[in-house]
Amino acid sequence: MAIIFNENNKEFHLITENTSYIMKVLESGHLGHLYYGERLRHKSNFDNLYLSFSLDIGNSVSYSSETKDFNLNVALLEYPTYGKGDYRSPALELLFENGNSTADFKYESHSINEGKSPLVQLPSTYNNEKDAETLQINLYDYVEDVRLEISYSVFSEADIITRNVRIINGNKQKVRINKAMSMNLDMFTEDYSNYEIITLDGAWIRERHINKRPLSQGIFKIDSKKGVSGSDHSPFICIKKSETNEEKGECYGFALVYSGNHEASLELSPHLLTRMQMGINSFDFNWLLEQGQDLQTPEVVLTFSSEGMNKMSQNFHNIIQNNLVRGEWKHKERPVLINNWEATYMDFNEKKILNLAKESKKLGIELFVLDDGWFGKRNDDKSSLGDWFVNKDKLPSGIDGLAKKINDMGLQFGIWVEPEMISYDSQLFKAHPHWVMRLPERELSMGRNQAVLDLANPEVCDYIYECLAKLFKESNISYVKWDMNRNFSDIYSNYLPKERQREITHRYVLGLYGILEKLNNEFPHILFESCAAGGNRFDMGMLYYMPQTWTSDNTDAIERVYIQEGTSLVFPPSTMAAHVSGNVNHQVMRSTPIETRFNTAAFGLLGYELDVTKLTNFEKKIVTKQIEYYKKHRKLLQFGTFYREKSFFNSKCTSNSNSSSDNVAIWSMVSRDRDESFIGYYQKLAKPNPSYEKIYPLGLKDESYYRVENREQYINVRSFGEMINNFLPVKIKENGLIHNTISNNYLYKLPSESMEGNGDEFMKAGIKLNHQFTGTGFNDNVRAVLDYGSRMYYVKEKIN
Repeated sequence: MAIIFNENNKEFHLITENTSYIMKVLESGHLGHLYYGERLRHKSNFDNLYLSFSLDIGNSVSYSSETKDFNLNVALLEYPTYGKGDYRSPALELLFENGNSTADFKYESHSINEGKSPLVQLPSTYNNEKDAETLQINLYDYVEDVRLEISYSVFSEADIITRNVRIINGNKQKVRINKAMSMNLDMFTEDYSNYEIITLDGAWIRERHINKRPLSQGIFKIDSKKGVSGSDHSPFICIKKSETNEEKGECYGFALVYSGNHEASLELSPHLLTRMQMGINSFDFNWLLEQGQDLQTPEVVLTFSSEGMNKMSQNFHNIIQNNLVRGEWKHKERPVLINNWEATYMDFNEKKILNLAKESKKLGIELFVLDDGWFGKRNDDKSSLGDWFVNKDKLPSGIDGLAKKINDMGLQFGIWVEPEMISYDSQLFKAHPHWVMRLPERELSMGRNQAVLDLANPEVCDYIYECLAKLFKESNISYVKWDMNRNFSDIYSNYLPKERQREITHRYVLGLYGILEKLNNEFPHILFESCAAGGNRFDMGMLYYMPQTWTSDNTDAIERVYIQEGTSLVFPPSTMAAHVSGNVNHQVMRSTPIETRFNTAAFGLLGYELDVTKLTNFEKKIVTKQIEYYKKHRKLLQFGTFYREKSFFNSKCTSNSNSSSDNVAIWSMVSRDRDESFIGYYQKLAKPNPSYEKIYPLGLKDESYYRVENREQYINVRSFGEMINNFLPVKIKENGLIHNTISNNYLYKLPSESMEGNGDEFMKAGIKLNHQFTGTGFNDNVRAVLDYGSRMYYVKEKIN
């Protein structure tokens, strides 16, 4: 059993394969927290885990005359409220009609059930063949007649526990909810100076960078007020011991299954109790409950690892792949695509699109995606959002005709939409100006020349669904990129009454989820990809409806190492869309080798985003080889077990110029049966006179015998500059006709590396790499990685 209840002392023991979560109904009736961490043997009682004072604490409030020594302010609680002596942050803030905000919830009953029920109107993890068990604990405020249903679902094999809360008003009067966290976790952190907080922070085109800070007294908080989960702070927090690294040590991970405004906070009290909370952002939030009405909070996914941060991430990856992503594409290999955006932006016509598709097919690409600019009268970002009908001036064959022509080439067809937005210069705005989210008495602040549709209005949601359903039915569309390029401002709904205006941001998210649920049900064959100005809404909520997300608008290979590594703390590569773009990069103006662009994108869902009609013969040959190689190993690269081994984020200070503490990143993707693996090696800058290098792979079988070899890679001879004359029998002029002809056509193969050994040998003693260029010449044993260079190594078990 995953959940055990001890009737005698009212203890709940939630057990996964490697963790225990223990609670107790306290003598006062409150639900107390005893332990969350490495698995404990079950026993008849865990009284010795209960922390309490035997006397009053000075300047404190005793809960009641019957429990003079019981003080809520120093109790470890599961779902605390304000007003009865707990002065830390409450998980729930209610306002009653008499102006009172004191609430006091006590244990009423509980139930334990096999499986897991879906949340109403909200995405959530789901049960597969009885792999989950759910505990529902009912707490009740007897004075105010309000009930809480706190649900804990235990995914034992995945080492995952999920939590959510449903608030039910039985009061004859109205109740206002000002704050409703999905979870609260109180822990005693005696050695708090040995704890660190990990968050994923950033901005547009630099999303989800790993940020580390010490746990300290006071309140630490991250949030989003943008209307979306946001790129500033991902809805995720990790708490870890300072000594914890990727392979060993303790860490806790928390991730919210929600796509709107959110918050996560950590509060360290004077008595060294740490309170962790996560849920919908309480800023500018208020929800009105009439009698009999309820509010369901989003779900939080919790995991604990005593085997380092890689294991924490793998727990998240497994639950996302197996119990969150749904439908036909759940475990289905994703096609190699090309998106025309960076090739054409909005300056295209049907002929140009067909030429791109034709060249793409020759390279081995499987899916052509038509991006922004195909609808209304749209030639720039100033018009037509909301007018979801084809621009016949650009595409005289229409979307259905264009899709057929591209299908006839042997390619699937996909399309870009941004349904949540509206342009002032659009037919939709002329017909329904009241559908815009805006304040009637103020000038609307614009973002990207567009406004936000009010998805709190069911009429707007119906319009979006009907437009898209018509488009998807009339054309053979197998992929949809769903974009959202504007954060909220001027938040007001013409649909909602004034007393419900602060419900709009949550109602917007519910409206969006409703549209996506209907489209998923009607078009199960379509592969939906979520996008919001890149990674502005990369969260578990969207993955419930769309199995992959455009990770960032930044396609620079080096910056993508940072972004994809940070993203991997929570999300598996099977959810990360990653593209090979042109040279120079459009976001940072950096020039990186085309092989590095591939090696980064290959640890994700491979796509291309460049003008393939302008590739040199060298580039065409390289891309063809890349795609062929990726297809051969696609299942492993998309659905293997991901490990971080070395990081650009390593902030260790060193005076040694040969150190690779933050100059090299190493990832690996290991098959489920551990008989093969890919290792990605990424370098920022070449170092003068470098030292030896080894890779210490993870996840192999100790006793198995493996062969390691590098992926066949090529370099453009232009990279050698005038040094090319060191390799030729005759002298040629740098950038001259002969030099340019060679560089545009000739594939210079980099030296091969191979090695054989046992798994334990490689993991403990390392895989020896050929040394890099030392400034004294080249031969077949020199690894020419250079600036922004990379390598991929394939590890395969040898069967005698």
